[in-house]
Amino acid sequence: MAGPMEREGQEAAEKKPLLVRVVGSGSGDGQGGSASSSSSSVAVVVGCTAIAVAGSFEFGISVGYSSPTQLGIMRDLHLSLAEYSVFGSILTIGAMLGAVVSGSIADRAGRRGAMAISDILCALGYLLIGFSQNYWWLDIGRVLIGCGIGILSYVVPVYISEITPKNLRGGFATVNQFMICCGGSLAFVLGTFIAWRTLAIAGVAPCLLQLVGLLLIPESPRWLARFGHPGAFVVALQTLRGHGTDISEEASEIKVFTEKLQRLPKSKMLDLFQKDYIRAVTAGVGLMALQQLGGVNGILFYASEVFVSAGFPSGNTGTVAMAVVQVPMVGLGVLLMDKAGRRPLLMISAAGTCLGCLLVGLSFLSKEQHWERDLNVLALAGLVVFIGSFSLGMGGIPWVIMSEIFPINMKGSAGSLVTLVSWLGSWVVSYAFNFLLIWSSYGTFFIFATICGFTVVFVHRLVPETKGRTLEEIQASMNSSLTPFHKY
Repeated sequence: MAGPMEREGQEAAEKKPLLVRVVGSGSGDGQGGSASSSSSSVAVVVGCTAIAVAGSFEFGISVGYSSPTQLGIMRDLHLSLAEYSVFGSILTIGAMLGAVVSGSIADRAGRRGAMAISDILCALGYLLIGFSQNYWWLDIGRVLIGCGIGILSYVVPVYISEITPKNLRGGFATVNQFMICCGGSLAFVLGTFIAWRTLAIAGVAPCLLQLVGLLLIPESPRWLARFGHPGAFVVALQTLRGHGTDISEEASEIKVFTEKLQRLPKSKMLDLFQKDYIRAVTAGVGLMALQQLGGVNGILFYASEVFVSAGFPSGNTGTVAMAVVQVPMVGLGVLLMDKAGRRPLLMISAAGTCLGCLLVGLSFLSKEQHWERDLNVLALAGLVVFIGSFSLGMGGIPWVIMSEIFPINMKGSAGSLVTLVSWLGSWVVSYAFNFLLIWSSYGTFFIFATICGFTVVFVHRLVPETKGRTLEEIQASMNSSLTPFHKY
């Protein structure tokens, strides 16, 4: 690039965040420069991802907050069980509201701007909870947090997928789910040792950490190419790939693809259901719906109750076993994502959740039918298998797929729809779970097993393999209005 483009790039560099200027100021020649640029590229992507997933960590803390704090909040604020139930469940309502506007905010304010807005909402919510004097303060704070994590659940995986090289994208994007698990686990552990007000104030820390970090990282190059300036796009991409790296091929591919998108009509929500985009919408919405309808949130929210119902004297043993399995299995999924591919991990994960539900269902059936031998140990084995399998693939990969398959002109509308479906499914399952158990404990888990089994077929037939492909290649293959698209 030369002339006006070069001058625009230089001007953009002066305005970019600190991390862009520091990394971009280095120089490298020959083999030493190439090695240095490669190393700096990985370091920058790692740094950007770490700052982005501070939001995922906040997400996990927010989801896990209500469980260990229930007794303290009810005692100190004199809440009834019904009032506390509203406090616990209203997070999902707020998240659905955040999901509806998440795509629009991420398109208008940028990926960094959307994360900053989420941080402010979550921080205000936790301050309201921490200093609350009645349940109104609690509920308003919880709704604000819900709105914040509703936006974060969309924008974090999208930002990570748009900044990482294709050979690293899957593993980096799955760190999102890993940090959600870590945040939830930390909230549960800390909540047993510190007061609920202190835990709420502590919840502000990840928000502040990410707000400061957002000043240091570049905006998504693909967002800049679509909504910003070409010079800033080149500077951001060069920073992410290393100062001495030749980015001309990748920059040209993104530029050509973006120009093709800009010739298309401005997108609306209803446009998602046109034949041009229906394959991507079916895969994205279907995966999110099946992820939730497989019963994960009902099982996580009511794990202790499930174990007691299965015949255990206490639910503590089972919930600890589930927690011990969850984080390592998410880590294994991160390591395997860009080696095994998305589809194999999804199908193995869904098959494992199907097996886990069948085992739990058999345990309840044996108890109800008064079989000679009590099989309540199957409940423990089944739930551990379910959580381990879910953490391996179905927990994080649907968000990775969502961030990869939609072209940037439709990503805002599509992302809002997919995120809304996820949170709506979560609410439906968590609300209906206890009623289903009353209807038929074993029947409930056999229904979940059927849905998980159907997920294997759905992935095999309708979900594309995205490993090792650029976002532009993936999106062109999924959307008929963008084909044929050739890699340069």
